Amino acid sequence: MWGKMKGMGQVTATAEKTVGASPQRVLDAIGDYEGVRARTLTGHFSEYEVRKGGKGDGTVVHWKLAATSRRVRDCLMSVSVPDENTLIERDANSSLVTTWTVSPAGEGTCVRITTTWSGAGGVKGFFERTFAPRGLERIYDEQLAKLDSELAR
Repeated sequence: MWGKMKGMGQVTATAEKTVGASPQRVLDAIGDYEGVRARTLTGHFSEYEVRKGGKGDGTVVHWKLAATSRRVRDCLMSVSVPDENTLIERDANSSLVTTWTVSPAGEGTCVRITTTWSGAGGVKGFFERTFAPRGLERIYDEQLAKLDSELAR
């Protein structure tokens, strides 16, 4: 459905952190859109609203993500949980897909967030591919730190 257009490229942002909880507990927390997720959002998110469900697979949630003061994405995310290690959020308004992956890591769990989308072409696309991932990674680093604190309760 979201085929690549000529001159556009895939843009990817990834962040990860090891947190002190079991993979199942972490996946449950990530999928708790009415509780944990709402509490672990950073100041970059606004107009957060669970529109359907609220826990895991089948949830539909809306938010606006301000990557910069001028770049705000209006996201309507549909959630799927294809296995016990993965939660996927697909934006109905764009090609944005965010995949949360959990895996055992020593005494805790490694949580990885990977977001991909079809970027613009030309000069605008160059700047998007160069700077957008770093900005999103900083947002995710902050969100993962808040998740770690939440799980330590």
